[in-house]
Amino acid sequence: MSYLDYNATTPIGNDVADAMVHYLYGYFGNPSSIHALGIEAKKSIENARNQVADLLNCTPHEIVFTSGGSESNNTVIKGVAHSYKNKGNHIITSKIEHPAVINPCKYLESIGYKISYIPVDQFGMVDPLDVESLITDQTILVTIMHSNNETGTIQPIEEISKICKKHDVLVHIDASHVECVIGMQRKDT
Repeated sequence: MSYLDYNATTPIGNDVADAMVHYLYGYFGNPSSIHALGIEAKKSIENARNQVADLLNCTPHEIVFTSGGSESNNTVIKGVAHSYKNKGNHIITSKIEHPAVINPCKYLESIGYKISYIPVDQFGMVDPLDVESLITDQTILVTIMHSNNETGTIQPIEEISKICKKHDVLVHIDASHVECVIGMQRKDT
């Protein structure tokens, strides 16, 4: 069988499955509990948090684990909107975002935020100059997906990020499918 939808979902990698078996069958406790399984689960989560923080060169308290991409996108987009409402009320996104990004943007729009939806070209690409042309003094966030789950198009995230930095605007990248793209690239090299 040839499976070509890796930007939508992928099988679990063998190394990930091997690492998780211990927790799926042995240390499955609630990390908020005070019993032995819970304490062991909490230690494991904190160890993972430290590993991710080291990888990203930040502090462990800056790492938040969620149940998945939709929850993460909602948390970031709505969180930034509410935390930065004194700075502005403008968010920029593209017309081809996943519903996990579009829906929180539409919600924010319904309560008074201004959302700009950037069109894409015939290849499904966002033009970074279009992003820059929409930034105003009220722009608090640009949210663009890394790779499209339907077309596989990889957006020019580095260029968009540089533009956002230049204008002191936060950038959110829905990178739920990055591992899939990297995994596919590894097979090709």
